[in-house]
Amino acid sequence: MSWQSDFVQVNGIRIHYTRTGGDKPALVLLHGITDNGLCWSRVAHALQNQYDIVMVDARGHGLSDKPENGYTSDHYAADFAGLIESLGLGQALLIGHSLGAISAATLTTNYPHLVRGTVLEDPPWRDQSEAQSQMSPEQAAAWMAEWRANLVAEQKLSAEEISAAGRSRSPAWHADEFPDWAQAKLQVYPDVLDKSQLRTWTDLVPQIHCPTLLVTGDPSLGAIVTPGLATKICAANPKIEYAHIPGAGHNIRRENFDGFLVAVRSFLAEVEG
Repeated sequence: MSWQSDFVQVNGIRIHYTRTGGDKPALVLLHGITDNGLCWSRVAHALQNQYDIVMVDARGHGLSDKPENGYTSDHYAADFAGLIESLGLGQALLIGHSLGAISAATLTTNYPHLVRGTVLEDPPWRDQSEAQSQMSPEQAAAWMAEWRANLVAEQKLSAEEISAAGRSRSPAWHADEFPDWAQAKLQVYPDVLDKSQLRTWTDLVPQIHCPTLLVTGDPSLGAIVTPGLATKICAANPKIEYAHIPGAGHNIRRENFDGFLVAVRSFLAEVEG
């Protein structure tokens, strides 16, 4: 089964997507920062018989345009809303990881007529009342500067070298994850790391209108959303439920693929009734 690769023109830029196709419910997949749409390929292969899957390259990523500015949650959400409308997807289902999870939540709140259900895979939301979530502005700036410097250095390597380094750091990932993940690192605009401005959970969560599944992992393995914060998020909005996937950090689907799919399939089936 062949996938379609194409572009839509939205908000003055070209946004690239890959689509599995078919007369099925639309499922839009939104990747994390420095990834690209094809980083969802394993999930797409698993779900393409049930859904018309659209894997989108966010602005600044993949084959999409890389404007100098415009990297707020509202910009990302406006791009994805424009894509949903341009492709005539109607009311779509969403899955977003990290940056893509906040983009999905923002899309849900800003364009409620375009979304009927959302899965949020470990959005980078922190509870500042929790000691482990506290970071001074200076610490945050230093951490981001180091991440950006590492990315710039990585972009001087080949995709094969980046993949090899990734396999060394993340031996639990399936081998199929690395080719697209490595290519994404070569494609991303490094400035997205310090120019992205993302909305907080206290801003977005009360406004989410549709059934939403928050998928969490283990903070000891690098997951960002803690059990305490997940409980607060669900208490703030009865439309949100959460599923904890054990043995996974921030990249939940890459570290416990089967557990992630079980939770997602069950939730999507409930939304579709």
